Amino acid sequence: MGNILVCDDERSICELLDIALRRDGHKVETVTGGDAARHKIDSALFDVIVTDIKMPGVDGVEVLRHAHQISPDSAVILMTAVDDYEAAVEAVKAGGATDYIRKSPGLVDEVKLAIARSLTKVSLSRQNFALRRDAATRNSLDNIVGSSPALEKLKQTIRTVATTSSTILIYGESGTGKELVARAIHTCSPRAAEGFVSVNCGAFPETLLESELFGYVKGAFTGANQNRRGLFEVADQGTIFLDEIGEMTMPMQVKLLRVLQERTVRPVGGTSEIPVDVRVIAATNRDLDRQVTEGTFREDLYYRLNVIPIRVPELRERREDVPLLANHFLKKYAPGVGKAIHGVDSASLVALTGYDWPGNVRQLENTIERAVALETSSELHVELPAERAKARAVAAGAETAVTLTGAGAVLPEGVNMEDYVAQIERSLLQSALGQTNGVQVRAADVLGISYRSFRHLMKKYEL
Repeated sequence: MGNILVCDDERSICELLDIALRRDGHKVETVTGGDAARHKIDSALFDVIVTDIKMPGVDGVEVLRHAHQISPDSAVILMTAVDDYEAAVEAVKAGGATDYIRKSPGLVDEVKLAIARSLTKVSLSRQNFALRRDAATRNSLDNIVGSSPALEKLKQTIRTVATTSSTILIYGESGTGKELVARAIHTCSPRAAEGFVSVNCGAFPETLLESELFGYVKGAFTGANQNRRGLFEVADQGTIFLDEIGEMTMPMQVKLLRVLQERTVRPVGGTSEIPVDVRVIAATNRDLDRQVTEGTFREDLYYRLNVIPIRVPELRERREDVPLLANHFLKKYAPGVGKAIHGVDSASLVALTGYDWPGNVRQLENTIERAVALETSSELHVELPAERAKARAVAAGAETAVTLTGAGAVLPEGVNMEDYVAQIERSLLQSALGQTNGVQVRAADVLGISYRSFRHLMKKYEL
């Protein structure tokens, strides 16, 4: 079903089409002039615009041009009489109009068929957009690497919940693979043929996040030169993944709650609601129960999201998967740098398995990628992150370092705790930025903190 605008200077035709299209389940608005149609297009998003060509004042061709400029995703169907048939054909040939119909006794049936064709094209366009966005990272259940009991239990949970349409909340530390789990749920679900759209809620300021999720109409804010569909509309019939949901501000939580309750979205600056059929999967590395208690996360939204909770185990809880993951990442990165590395040496595998991996699978992947880049032999030798940190401290002559010895500690004379912590934080920020080639969102993930906290620390240390 679609959101339809009908424009004709004959009120009887508007009323006829309004009744017929509403019976088919469409949401319909009608206007009796081209100027009114342009105002409607400026303030709302329409899937299909049906307009007569010959009207006094602003005619249908002007409506078509305006729609093409302001709302390029909308399909436009021209209704023609015999004397302006050639104008309709030319409009279609020029690529502006989607279809044209001659006014006849069978007008209603022809309009219905043309709208059905147009909605199919609009749906395919949205699917293609979502699939292009997702093409580089689309994953399935088979891409969740590991055979430990904890991971097999997770895979079974994915298979079970994928067949439902319930909202899912995925918990887990940073780097455990929450988005991978969300993609697997989508791929195993009846919605697999539709789009999977992912958005990091912590990577956008509040106003920008609202327009990303819900879309906007022309003039909603400075720079909004045309209508744009939000990610909820792009994901229609598919799945939307809201990562870092715990970073969402309270005003945005209210707006998201309304979408989950009503299953409609209102574009920024718009006046009408747009129905959406989307499966929502959210994820967080925060303790939302605690946030609810502290009043930083809405309790009603929490219950809406936490219909099916899924916890992704930390890598230290499934150490037997570390060798499989290490070899998986080796095969992923070695061909890209043109190296014939046949495997990870046994001593490195023992060390990798025994390490706690505070950054989880993401940290392991970064470690293997770095080792592959530096390896000069046919066998991969991996230096643990803890050993690299120790080597850097020694090389820098860190005379202020604290040496822990069991229950006690040897502190250098005159050490200032505040200065020392600041020195460590600044160093960690610089290392994370270097590791991610300056990409701040990824650097925040490496450090296991929110993007907002990362930006605060960047400003604090003037980096």
